[in-house]
Amino acid sequence: MNRISASLATLMLLAATPVAGLDYADESLPDPQQEAKAVQLMDSLRCVVCQGQPISGSNAGLAGDMRRLVRERIAAGDSPEQVRAWLVNRYGDWISFQPQVKPATAPLWLIPLLAVLAGSWLASRRLVHRKR
Repeated sequence: MNRISASLATLMLLAATPVAGLDYADESLPDPQQEAKAVQLMDSLRCVVCQGQPISGSNAGLAGDMRRLVRERIAAGDSPEQVRAWLVNRYGDWISFQPQVKPATAPLWLIPLLAVLAGSWLASRRLVHRKR
């Protein structure tokens, strides 16, 4: 009876396990060229949860959803530019590590430059003050 119970429990566990489908969040596309396009695009998109990581290297759930979406749309025939445009439309220009230069993204390009200039100016003022 004990052996039958163990077999029955094992059978129930196997039946309760969901059927494993192809999960594009963590599985590569079958076509190597499409996968290369998808990976290149995923490397250039910022994880909105981790903020400093590309979605290709993030463990966040949302990044997994975004990887899945990128692969599904590439597999469906969309170009990487079309997928990027869709994601930028949904999440904003900030999602791209290299946003397009346009009036709306000017702060993304100018603030780092202004910060470097302000830091240089402060450092030079401090050095001049120390010499006196």
